[in-house]
Amino acid sequence: MLRAYQQRAIDQLYDWMKNNEGNPCLVLPTGSGKSHIIAALCKDALQNWPETRILMLTHVKELIEQNAEKLRSLWPGAPMGIYSASIGKRELGEPITFAGIQSVRNKARMIGGVDLIIIDECHLVGHKDEGGYRKLIAELTEINPHLRVIGLTATPYRLGHGLITDQPAIFDALIEPTSNEELGYLGHLSVLRSKLTETDLDVSGVGKRGGDFIESQLQKAVNTDPINSAVVDEIIKLAGDRKSWLVFCAGVDHARAVCDCFTERGITADCLTGQSTKSEREAIINDFKSGKTRVLTNVSVLTTGFDYPDIDLIAMLRPTLSPALYVQMAGRGLRVKSHTDHCLVLDFAGVVQLHGPVTAVQPPSKAGDGDGEAPTKVCQQCNEIVAASCKTCPNCSHEFPAKEPDPKTFHLRSDDIMGLSPLEMEVTEWQWRVHTSRNSGFDMPAVTYYGSLSDQPVTEYFPINNGGYAAQRSTAQLAEIAKSSGASTDNSQLELIVDSLNKAKHPAKIKYRMDGRFHKVLAREF
Repeated sequence: MLRAYQQRAIDQLYDWMKNNEGNPCLVLPTGSGKSHIIAALCKDALQNWPETRILMLTHVKELIEQNAEKLRSLWPGAPMGIYSASIGKRELGEPITFAGIQSVRNKARMIGGVDLIIIDECHLVGHKDEGGYRKLIAELTEINPHLRVIGLTATPYRLGHGLITDQPAIFDALIEPTSNEELGYLGHLSVLRSKLTETDLDVSGVGKRGGDFIESQLQKAVNTDPINSAVVDEIIKLAGDRKSWLVFCAGVDHARAVCDCFTERGITADCLTGQSTKSEREAIINDFKSGKTRVLTNVSVLTTGFDYPDIDLIAMLRPTLSPALYVQMAGRGLRVKSHTDHCLVLDFAGVVQLHGPVTAVQPPSKAGDGDGEAPTKVCQQCNEIVAASCKTCPNCSHEFPAKEPDPKTFHLRSDDIMGLSPLEMEVTEWQWRVHTSRNSGFDMPAVTYYGSLSDQPVTEYFPINNGGYAAQRSTAQLAEIAKSSGASTDNSQLELIVDSLNKAKHPAKIKYRMDGRFHKVLAREF
């Protein structure tokens, strides 16, 4: 039985595919149960369209096994096979195939006609027309030009490229059926609590390549005996009686050195890297899950496909400029636990302060060619929409502040990695307008709230024409706002609705927080 938000995800997906060409991506937070959604989607597709052939792709054996097992559990007689060298199975010919991209990237002709490709952790699909995923998709599209691709990810962006829908890209729209806040409220996620640490890893002077730190230089900067000793001593001091500690390190040598530090202090520890063999990996993970090993150090190999809910401490010793890597690391602690209500995150690498709460991470900048839409701002005096670079409004000559606040700047309490503390704004005015979504093409009302000159404007969107749950919720919110402000929404023309709201009284105060790239208004006080 699917949870309400999981069924909502499938409903919104079908809704989008019915009304649009192209390939959508479901954005689902860590812990939302993607494998359950994938299983239900496969079963529904085969039972409603028996001739459908589905290829389910991902990049690690753990995810292949999890997704296949969930389908077997939901549908014991499912016509499915697994094709993965790391699992030791090469089964083709069934209507549903779970496969590792490394094993099938050059086997389009063997696979044959496919109607639907589902990609778990789809942010790994390249923007450019290159790489294993893009090669296989292109060749399978030659066989079946009507092939559709559905992606699933918690982090819909790539370092150096921006959102995975920024062109050129394989995906055309992001569908976000739920959020960390909703899952937490429903009790499906554990809380993360972060603590400022006395020891900070200094990366000044470390070079960058591909948008992130160069690993060899990063290890040289952070992997020293004095630093490792200080970090490990502080972890032990803050951990108390916590039972399962996961440590993310900057490289193989760093992971091994930190592991040795724990062992020297009488803490059972092990180290897992990309160099570990298949049998070593399984033994190390089993020991960690059974409690035989208390600490597991690793190098970015346990960011996806690793599901152990009872991790109650995460130590980040891996500075990174990648918001996706940060979210994936933090996400290992979000599962509901059997023995506590939260996971402690110790941020020695400064990634929480760099990227903000996990509920409000900003996509990385797109390394584009300058052909994108120029950023804009709204003049607070006459509401003229002007280029963000304007110093003076060309319509009313209003002078903009010399330096506007950076929307990516976060001020976090030491325990606010979840972004649970709402921000407040004393509203001085609001401006409504009709906004056209780039993804769906639908028009919708949008409002920008303004406060003092030191406040960053807050913009809220109401996708009342998009269909599904999002439209129902937005329509109800819009009606509530109209009732409180004295406006009228009893009209089918958006321009008239917007005009009525612009003439109505604005709220005196709003409470809000960041929800991914967007503002989420939690309360309005009129």
